[in-house]
Amino acid sequence: MSDVPVTGADDVLVEADGGVLTIAINRPEQRNAVTRSVAEAIAAALTELDERPELAVGVLTGTGGTFCAGMDLKRFLAGEQAHVPGRGFGGLVEAPPRKPLIAAVEGWALGGGFELVLACDLVVAADGARFGLPEARRGLIARAGGAVRLPRRLPRAIALEVLLTGEPLTAGRAAAHGLVNRVVPDGEALSAAKELAATVAVNAPLAVATAKALALDSAEWPEAELFARQAAYTEPVFASDDAREGASAFAERRTPRWQGR
Repeated sequence: MSDVPVTGADDVLVEADGGVLTIAINRPEQRNAVTRSVAEAIAAALTELDERPELAVGVLTGTGGTFCAGMDLKRFLAGEQAHVPGRGFGGLVEAPPRKPLIAAVEGWALGGGFELVLACDLVVAADGARFGLPEARRGLIARAGGAVRLPRRLPRAIALEVLLTGEPLTAGRAAAHGLVNRVVPDGEALSAAKELAATVAVNAPLAVATAKALALDSAEWPEAELFARQAAYTEPVFASDDAREGASAFAERRTPRWQGR
């Protein structure tokens, strides 16, 4: 299915098409629970996403009607960690890619599965999708990003409700609070996510990646320093070959030919 070399390819399917890299966790009988090999495969695919200039955006999903049920607890009890050094759980949560990553969610995104979603930039969810962090019910804490990212993505009271009760959010409620970009009928999350990814992929890759970095990095900057600090991000973009190409293509009424530089 893939022209991208990955580890544990049976458990993670990777496909590159039209500038979009689709990464699918493929352990449906285990509700796509993450193992070490799955984490390594996701990490390898994300490295490919960032390093291959023809790829503009990634889509992360799961097969069999479930996004991801989190860590494989049987493997955990046997001593296996579903982490990759430098990238964390699932090969993603501690070091998301430089390029945009979209989560396409069907069914459950639980525990670490929800934390994978929170490490993505955009989320497309099926109507029946559910997002939950049940760690407190098991004497644990959502330490793969859930406890720290969720309060930044949801109103504080809603985030605390999810963390303290362990009760899941519906796709509709998640969307109402801004966590989900699009809610689509069941079975259509991946196709809708690919459509969204294609809309991103037609844009200048340098501008897209830099816009993501600027939006994320500037979140904690003092208001008085915003414009001074952003110059280090924006000046290289405005001086790039792609900026000149974008202006030329507009003037000549043609499709731009991006170089990513």
